[in-house]
Amino acid sequence: MVSGRGSRTKWVVAALILVVMAGAVGVIVRPGPVDGWLDALTGEPARTTPAPAPTTPEPTPTPVLVAAEADGAVPDAAAVKAALDPLVNAKALGPTVNIQVLDVASDTILYERNPASATTPASTTKVLTAATVLAARGAAYRLETRVVAGSSPGEVVIIGGGDATLAVREGDEDLFPGAARLDDLAAQVKKALGGVKPTRVLVDTSLFEGPETALGWSDDDVSPGGQVARIQSLMTNAGRIEPVHNEFGGDPRYTDPALSAGKLFAKMIGAPQTRKGTAPGRAADAPPSADPAGPWTPGAELGKVQSPPLVQVVDWMLQQSDNVLAEVLGRQVALAAGKEASFAGAAEAMAGKLGELGLPSDQAKLYDASGLSNRNVITPALLVETLALAAGGSEPVLGNIFNGLPVAGWSGTLETRFATPSDNSTAQGVVRAKTGSLSGVNTLAGVLVTRERRVLAFAIMAKGGADVLAARAAIDQVAARLVACGC
Repeated sequence: MVSGRGSRTKWVVAALILVVMAGAVGVIVRPGPVDGWLDALTGEPARTTPAPAPTTPEPTPTPVLVAAEADGAVPDAAAVKAALDPLVNAKALGPTVNIQVLDVASDTILYERNPASATTPASTTKVLTAATVLAARGAAYRLETRVVAGSSPGEVVIIGGGDATLAVREGDEDLFPGAARLDDLAAQVKKALGGVKPTRVLVDTSLFEGPETALGWSDDDVSPGGQVARIQSLMTNAGRIEPVHNEFGGDPRYTDPALSAGKLFAKMIGAPQTRKGTAPGRAADAPPSADPAGPWTPGAELGKVQSPPLVQVVDWMLQQSDNVLAEVLGRQVALAAGKEASFAGAAEAMAGKLGELGLPSDQAKLYDASGLSNRNVITPALLVETLALAAGGSEPVLGNIFNGLPVAGWSGTLETRFATPSDNSTAQGVVRAKTGSLSGVNTLAGVLVTRERRVLAFAIMAKGGADVLAARAAIDQVAARLVACGC
């Protein structure tokens, strides 16, 4: 079971993985104690990003996070097998369980079962999306929404730049703190118009191409109360009508996010909203960019706003498992590669970027970037190798992934996990991982620190469990056992 897999960069201190998680730019919805513990280790000041106050007192930090070891003994694979086999065989997980566990510092596989088997990943797909978009665009890249003068005086065109985090107005930033705002854009345009009365608002969504929904999505997924909106290059609040995120879906969404944003914008600048011929509509393409040369120059920029840095958008995508954000980020990988910004273009570009990073891209077949498609397949080995590469230091930008991964028992989609059975609670604050769930599919991929202070990367992918809550608890038990292994 034990095997070395090359000379990937070893860390002087393996705990740096978690330091990167705590110190990178971004927002953690409810970080719990991890930020403070690790700030103390590095001597860095605590981050000032505001976070909701916890509803329960934070526990005293456990010694497991004090200092992870890079030079101590590698866990014994036979002992790990003895500890995990009964848990991996749990009936609650269903008949198919594919898994791999890697000691990051030594690059040693400690446990695996069918690690090269292509498995439905659900939202653990977002690990690959995060890695590829960070590698393609960089952490500081920003998405831009622009407004230009239309073809006739008073006509304005909003050009969607793929920023799905765009808020509507001041006070709406609770969903995506620090997001660009439509009302700010409207104020710029009103000032730029001067004495010209706005006559019509058009929306240009030509940046994105192809179908607006993916193969493998059900009609319920894209219903007004579903898991995702139609993927367009202009929308507010990731297509939501209200800036509220519900962990289990059901957020009311616009059926046509771009046109709805256009209507909101028209109201803000005082343009007609209902009269036939002047109500907001679609522009095939905005006029070419132009410098103002007279009272009205088609293509002249009237205003623009920018998203927060890409790393922050990636954080939100991972923490909230936001499907819309994942899809627009996948399209950024495509655009950076010179491919069409579509589901197919994103899948092709993501595979290409994985290959450029030295990862086995042939171990994934993607139909979307969010994992909502039931046609996606990824191997546990590819997820683990991606996480290990991010932890290894040779691709520093990838380390930003860890800041966005939910913390067991504390934040994001793991906030309420690792509670039962009681043995699982020992892993709270120690495991950082991306969850995944579709009908009959339950997955978890991330990193943890063992009792012996070793940093492990893991991917657990189960299919066929009839009870989703029981399956999640059983997966959590596997990760918690690794934390407490004593192996």
